[in-house]
Amino acid sequence: MPPSDKASGIDRNLASYGDKAFSRYLRRAFLASAGYDRNDLERPIIGIADTSSDYNTCHRQMPEMVTAIKRGVLEAGGLPLAFPTISLNEILTSPTTMLFRNLAAMETEEMIRAQPMDAVVLVGGCDKTVPAQAMAAISADIPAIHVVAGPMLAGNWRGQRLGACTDCRRLWTEYRAGKISEEEIREIEASLCATGGTCMVMGTASTMACLIETLGLMLPGGAAPPHATGDRLKQCTASGRCAVELAQANRYPSNILSQGSFHNALTVLLALSGSTNAVVHLLAMARRAGISLTYDDLNRLSKKVPVLVDCKPAGVGYMEDFYHAGGVPVLLKELSPFLDLETMTVTGKTLGETLDGIGMPGDWQSTIRTVDNPLVASGAIVAVSGTLAPNGAVIKAAAASPALMRHQGPAVVFNSPEDAVDRIDDPALGITPDHVLVLRNAGPIGAGMPEAGSLPIPRHLARQGVRDMVRVSDARMSGTAYGTVVLHCAPEAAAGGPLALVKNGDLIKLDVAAGRIDLLVEEEELSRRRKDLVLSPIPKRGWAKLYAEHVLQADEGADLDFL
Repeated sequence: MPPSDKASGIDRNLASYGDKAFSRYLRRAFLASAGYDRNDLERPIIGIADTSSDYNTCHRQMPEMVTAIKRGVLEAGGLPLAFPTISLNEILTSPTTMLFRNLAAMETEEMIRAQPMDAVVLVGGCDKTVPAQAMAAISADIPAIHVVAGPMLAGNWRGQRLGACTDCRRLWTEYRAGKISEEEIREIEASLCATGGTCMVMGTASTMACLIETLGLMLPGGAAPPHATGDRLKQCTASGRCAVELAQANRYPSNILSQGSFHNALTVLLALSGSTNAVVHLLAMARRAGISLTYDDLNRLSKKVPVLVDCKPAGVGYMEDFYHAGGVPVLLKELSPFLDLETMTVTGKTLGETLDGIGMPGDWQSTIRTVDNPLVASGAIVAVSGTLAPNGAVIKAAAASPALMRHQGPAVVFNSPEDAVDRIDDPALGITPDHVLVLRNAGPIGAGMPEAGSLPIPRHLARQGVRDMVRVSDARMSGTAYGTVVLHCAPEAAAGGPLALVKNGDLIKLDVAAGRIDLLVEEEELSRRRKDLVLSPIPKRGWAKLYAEHVLQADEGADLDFL
């Protein structure tokens, strides 16, 4: 619900000195030292949550973006005040940014509540920043609008277009297989990331940007413009103006989000063949909004929603192609028969009104397909369950190998991501293409849920030409990854889930069409194993301890239970 504090502008959220008049007086005195006069401080105050960081190359031009947002706020009569928050960067954070998503959400929510602002512009981009900010805005429930960094432009190597990180994974696999030399992989390393911005394929960052736009929490067309373009900066300025309008209209996330909004978000996720990580994030966001969202909702839609966007890893294109094809508005227009068009947006218009005048995909491009000519008929992402994952797991079927969608094979078990690193290339394990690679103790409690689920193909098999195997874990995988990978098994091994009971040689059966993932071991034997099971101790201090003690399982969004 909206905050009960009736104060507005610079008088919101006063510091506690036991004298409100003194608090207001002192606040103005200190702001005068920064050059703000009484005229400035009579305007609506628009906070700007800034995730700039030298550690976050995805946000390299964010200071320029913040400047453009401030310009829009000033043009609309507001006063912009930027403030820093945690900046979660995928590549330079150990062990995984997912461990810190809830911390970023908590910090952002508390800063929104603690500082004076009539509305907030949430500036993110890299994978976990956007869902963390959305979770914060939903819980704080003040007028809010999202702006994202936008994708990189595609790179080039010896005439090949390259995109992080689908192509980096593909080419690294070729390097491990001995098909690419040391010199060539160094050339590729220098060519993959041509500009600032998030991954230029339909990974988690791009997926979440598209879903936030679909949910109505971003201006139309805001998800796809590349980081380096003028259109990205124009979106920033327009969002600054919109933030003032939101403050004046008292338009809160709770006025915008509904069951229909999340129905639309799942529909677009499937049409994008987007990141499996988005499922976890949407579950967490819906839970904070008090809206029911489950794997059953995902599967119900998955059976009928076609994949329309031809972008890697499920397709061949890049985010700049999606941008030039019209981005999310054109996709939503084509998906109209599948959508709830009465949902609201930050503009004050319904989704249906927003799409009035938007053209359908043109026959001059193939990045956004029509419903009559989909990339894949349906089933981009599927939830499976069974004796190995009683509460469910997910698989990105559109990026998996059709021949492995129904597979039975013996398990090879790795007890942690570190164990997999140490042993997966050991020929003594006798791994064949028919084996099922099992990774455990990599879920929310066990390891913060890193992107370790897409285990590499053992080197000796890669050199024989093997490019995919069934892999099962309680971990996540990058939205840019591909393969027959069953993820997010719940309950996880560290919570005593069945994954903890698997032994080398146990038969595992995957049947995606039937929605099943099963451990083919008698219950009597599993009961004996459970009696001997010893769970790993949780961390002893700090955030890691708080997280492990309170994090929910993946099927509930992996948020903290008290949030």
